[in-house]
Amino acid sequence: MLTVDFDRLRIGPGLRVIDVGCGAGRHSFEAYRRGADVIAFDQNAADLADVRTMFEAMAQAGEAPDYAKAETVRGDALDLPYGDDEFDVVIASEILEHVPRDGQAINELVRVLKPGGALAVTVPRWLPERICWALSDEYHANEGGHVRIYRADELRDKIASRGVRHIRTGYAHALHSPYWWLKCAVGVRADDNPLVSAYHRLLVWDMMSAPALTRVTERLLDPFIGKSVALYFTKPAVRSGRR
Repeated sequence: MLTVDFDRLRIGPGLRVIDVGCGAGRHSFEAYRRGADVIAFDQNAADLADVRTMFEAMAQAGEAPDYAKAETVRGDALDLPYGDDEFDVVIASEILEHVPRDGQAINELVRVLKPGGALAVTVPRWLPERICWALSDEYHANEGGHVRIYRADELRDKIASRGVRHIRTGYAHALHSPYWWLKCAVGVRADDNPLVSAYHRLLVWDMMSAPALTRVTERLLDPFIGKSVALYFTKPAVRSGRR
């Protein structure tokens, strides 16, 4: 289940991509499939071990081109261990809402991006997230949980103020918003609740089968109740001093 639009980012062979806060690795795997050189970056060692295992399985199964590279790196998003202007594409999907010092994290995302490169940042959208917070404290008030709710325009301006240019805003996962509202209403750990279980089966079926009806329905609903907002930026190329 991808939140980032890879076609818009034009990720493909030869591009160097870093997925900051990669989690379970969904975006890293897609970049690897498309032939990019990928770094899956996270602070969670257990998650990175699983991502590394999947990279190895993909290589053995021929799911990624032989020339593509993929590695996992553990570290802190507030202090990325890379030089300036190193990556063609920087992805930060669903991480800034967890980071108290989000301004410093944004500085790092922009710093390591090459001039002319693309930055994609996704966070939970304001309205669906606000409803979740209203229904349940347990949803967000936990170790490593969400520390803030973003308004898309405020986050857009905050990122753009670091010297990148906003090029597009998109929305994703509208069908997931009611699922989380339901979980928050009955208890976020109540996975055995009949309604929660039934909705979860629907989402799994949708992800595995991708039927036209639900795909069209979600695209129509995304602008209104999409669970995530995706912001796309480019870093202006450095102009030559020659005249």
